Amino acid sequence: MRERIMDYSLGNNLRLYWRLFRLRERTHSRWLADILTFFLNRIAHKRGGYIGRGAVITGIPSLPHGLHGIYISRYAKLGSGCRIYQNVTIGEVSGRAPQIGDGCLIGAGAVLVGDIRVGSCVKIGAGAVVSTDIPDGCTVVSQPSRVIGDPSFS
Repeated sequence: MRERIMDYSLGNNLRLYWRLFRLRERTHSRWLADILTFFLNRIAHKRGGYIGRGAVITGIPSLPHGLHGIYISRYAKLGSGCRIYQNVTIGEVSGRAPQIGDGCLIGAGAVLVGDIRVGSCVKIGAGAVVSTDIPDGCTVVSQPSRVIGDPSFS
């Protein structure tokens, strides 16, 4: 009980956010979708983040620090089981945004931009800037990004 109270007081309790997010995905009414978008934007803004209206998110991502500083473009696609830390930007270039596979870990302050594909089970280190495709199971670090631990060379 104490943990739930602490999560709520810190602004990390996103249960209501994800319920409204899924409800907006299921609705066929443009009017209701606009109202839900308003409430979703208010909740995200209060917590210092943004998830675009057209973002496709499979499952519920793990956000250990809540939405604090997280920006996800409306064109982005996230697989299930992703873990995203604070101040991550998943941005767009010319209306094209990253497609992220299942089970990825994105470290604090990482930036993913452009029309790229990030494979499943990829680990992106804190502060990495990724603008190229990343194969499954790799680890990406530093700036400019370098792929280490590529399983295809094993």
